[in-house]
Amino acid sequence: MTRLSITVDAELLEEVLRIAKARTKREAIEKALKEFVRQHRLQELQELAGSGLVAMDLEELRRWRQSSIEHP
Repeated sequence: MTRLSITVDAELLEEVLRIAKARTKREAIEKALKEFVRQHRLQELQELAGSGLVAMDLEELRRWRQSSIEHP
């Protein structure tokens, strides 16, 4: 864990708290960061799809998805 002090737009943080159904600001920020990383990884995978560079079967894709959720 990294401890840091930041200034964040209060309205934006409140919206993230609501959307993420987070109980704390820390939880909301962590959920938002994990979702950001997940979206980025999905975008990378979509760009590789059909390129012939990635050949994953369904089980490999499931494992990749699970690992990206557990270890963003």
